[in-house]
Amino acid sequence: MTTVAPRVATDARKPLLPLGAIANLSFGFLGIQIAFGLQTANISRIFQILGAPIDSLPILWIAGPVTGLLVQPVIGYLSDRTWGRLGRRRPYFLLGAILSTIALVLLPNSPVLWLAVPAFWLLDLSLNVTMEPFRAFVGDMLPDAQRTRGYAIQTIFIGIGASISSAAPWLLAHFAGLSDSAPAGQLPLTVRVSFYIGAAALLLAVLYTIATTREYSPAQLAAFEGVSEPPARARTVSPVRELLSDLIGMPKPMRRLALVQFCSWFAFFLLWIYGTPAVAWHHYGATVAGSAAYNTAADHVGVLFAIYNVVATIHAFLLPALEKRLGRELLHAVNLLAGAVGFLLFVVSTDPAVLYLSMVGIGMAWASVLAMPYAMLCGAIPYQKLGTYMGIFNFFIVLPQIFVSVVMGPVVHQLFPADPVGVMVIASLAFVSAAALAWKPLE
Repeated sequence: MTTVAPRVATDARKPLLPLGAIANLSFGFLGIQIAFGLQTANISRIFQILGAPIDSLPILWIAGPVTGLLVQPVIGYLSDRTWGRLGRRRPYFLLGAILSTIALVLLPNSPVLWLAVPAFWLLDLSLNVTMEPFRAFVGDMLPDAQRTRGYAIQTIFIGIGASISSAAPWLLAHFAGLSDSAPAGQLPLTVRVSFYIGAAALLLAVLYTIATTREYSPAQLAAFEGVSEPPARARTVSPVRELLSDLIGMPKPMRRLALVQFCSWFAFFLLWIYGTPAVAWHHYGATVAGSAAYNTAADHVGVLFAIYNVVATIHAFLLPALEKRLGRELLHAVNLLAGAVGFLLFVVSTDPAVLYLSMVGIGMAWASVLAMPYAMLCGAIPYQKLGTYMGIFNFFIVLPQIFVSVVMGPVVHQLFPADPVGVMVIASLAFVSAAALAWKPLE
C-alpha cells in the first residue's frame, strides 16, 4: 500500500480515492479487531477459569458497554474540534493504541479475578478511544459514492483480524506446539501468547494508518460541503449540553437506524457472552469450567468465531455490488435474517459440526452490521458533527449490551437453568426484529 495525500478537487467536490488509499484509512482496524477478537473469544473463559460463576458473566462483561457509552461520544465530540500536526482523528488513534497495548499485556497475566476485571476495563476503554475516530475517519475522507466500499473494506479488515485472533489459541496449540492446558485457576500458555501477539499487531497496524494517511483540513472539508467558512472550534455551550441537544435532535433516519443497531448488537452480545458456556453445555456436555472438555469446547468456539469472521470478510467484498441491486436497506434486512437462522441452528442439534453452518448466516449478518448502517448514516447527518453523531450512534450499540449485562444473568438462570443455549433463540428473535425495522428505505 502506498501513501496517498488527498488533494482538493478544482470543482470543490470531495475526490474519489484509489483502492490502496481507501485501504490505508482502515488498516489500523485490523489491529483493533485482533484485540476485540481476543477479548470476545476469551474473556468469558478467562473469568470462569479465575473463578467467576456463569450467572456473573453478564455483569462482568459490562465494562465494554459502559466505557463505550461514556468514551465514544466524548472522543467523537473532541475529535470534531481537534486540529494539529497529526490531524483531527489520528491523535486519538495513537493514544488509544498505546493504552490498549498495555492492557493486552496486563489482562492475561492477572492471577485473580479482581485484577483481571480492571485490566478488562482498561482494555475496553482504550479500544473505544481508538475505534470511534476510525468510523468518522472513513466518512471524513470519502465521498458518498465510495462510503459503502470504504466501510466494506473496514469490515474486511475487521473480519481478518477477528478470524486470526479468535482462533489464535487453537492455532498456537496445533501448529506451534504450545500447551493448551494449565493447572486449575491458571490460563493456558496459548491464551497468554495470543494476547502478546495481539498487543504488537494492534500497535503496528494503527501506526501504519497514521503513517500512510493525511487528513483534510477543516477548511477543505468546509469547501467540499459548500460552506463559506470552516466550522468554529470554540463553543460557548457546554459539551455535555451540546451532546444532549444532538442526542435529542437526531435526524429521523438516524432514529430508525438506532433501533436497528439496538436489536442487532443485543443479539451479538448474547453470542459473545454465552457462546462458550452454551457450546460447552449443549454440544460437549461440559459443565465444569477449566476441565479438559470445557477447554476443548472453548477452543472450538474460538474456531467458530474465526469462521463467522472469515465469512464476514468474504461477504464484505460482495456488499458494494449487492447494494446496487437491492439497495442498502433491503440488503441489510436480508443479511440480518440470515443471521437469525444461524442463531437457531445452535439449538436444533447437539452436533458441534452443525455450528459451522450456523456461522455462515451469522457471518453474513456481522459483515452487514459493521458496514451498512454506517454507510446509511453518513448521508443523514451534518458533516461538521460526523464524529459526534458517530459517537452518539454508538449509544445504540452499548445500551443493549448494558441491558444484557444487567438483566440477562437472572433471566437465563430462570429460563434456561440446565442449558444456556436457549439464549440463542432470543438472539434470533432480536435479529428478526432488526430486519423488520431495516428493510424500508430511509426518508
